[in-house]
Amino acid sequence: MRNIDVDPHAELRGVYWVRLEDGSKRLATLNLDPGRSVYGERLIRAGKKEYRVWDAYRSKLAAAILKGINPVPIYFGAKVLYLGSASGTTASHVSDIVAEDGAVYCVDFASRAMRELISSLCADRRNVYPILEDARFPERYSRIVGTVDSIYCDIAQPEQARVLADNADLYLKRGSGSMLAIKSRSVDVTLSPSDVFQREIQVLNSRGFEVKSMIRLEPFDRDHAMVSMMYKRE
Repeated sequence: MRNIDVDPHAELRGVYWVRLEDGSKRLATLNLDPGRSVYGERLIRAGKKEYRVWDAYRSKLAAAILKGINPVPIYFGAKVLYLGSASGTTASHVSDIVAEDGAVYCVDFASRAMRELISSLCADRRNVYPILEDARFPERYSRIVGTVDSIYCDIAQPEQARVLADNADLYLKRGSGSMLAIKSRSVDVTLSPSDVFQREIQVLNSRGFEVKSMIRLEPFDRDHAMVSMMYKRE
């Protein structure tokens, strides 16, 4: 690791810009588990602190931030319900951002991915809680998850907006934010991605969300979009 310039993101606490030797700028988060890389990402030393370069080609959240999505309702101290956490690439950076005062409840139904998440994150990060369950049935993890400040949803299933909304009805604080990564080919391969995005947004609107922004994620992810919204349902 070499000493490299690091600057805080102007709008997102817990997110940073690092300038590499070739002059390029990359996103990064402050490593909650110093000395350990989660998915092979580069570690950067700046003074006494260590940062993890956040690969936008491996993380839809990083891609959305690079493309200017706003707001990003993931912040220091937040309790985040993460639906579709897979092996924990993005969840590890969310863990960095919310830090020790926050919590990341990671839901995934794939046992192999959950084993990888547990081995790579949970042993040394006390703010990550693995939940081997299907996000379509949010009542199944009510004994583990209480009220949360944010939901981040990245599931490869149909009816992605409905799944997010069902979880929000049970766990999300009113007036809080959420993000949904829409994978158009997982929703309906017979429709154009634009039509799929609009259909999912209509579902969100009908379930009490106010969509603040939607950004397509090319070139990082083809036929994907990220939606940021506030939960207004009474």
